[in-house]
Amino acid sequence: MQYMLLIYQKEAQAADLDKDAMGKVYQEYQALTEDLKKRGQLVSNHGLKPTSMATTIKVRDGKTLTTDGPFVETREQLGGYFVVEAADLDEAIGIAERIPSARWGTVEIRPVWA
Repeated sequence: MQYMLLIYQKEAQAADLDKDAMGKVYQEYQALTEDLKKRGQLVSNHGLKPTSMATTIKVRDGKTLTTDGPFVETREQLGGYFVVEAADLDEAIGIAERIPSARWGTVEIRPVWA
């Protein structure tokens, strides 16, 4: 079964990390990605650009309304995702807890419709 692991964190936290700390986090992400590829569990993964580059749309009464950035007030922002193959939720949790950002942010696990 496929699971999407949605990574939420405060954007400002990443900006506060010094270059060496950020480099270590990137290395951890690369190691996780390579391990999931090797195991045949990685479907896809990407980090997302900051919310300041986002555009939100709504279609109401046949008209499209666009807004810069996400139009929600949250403490954490969606920063990236993994889509993985896992036998069950327990295995997906095991993968999610290896995501570096889980140590300071939140990872939401959602089954993907087949």
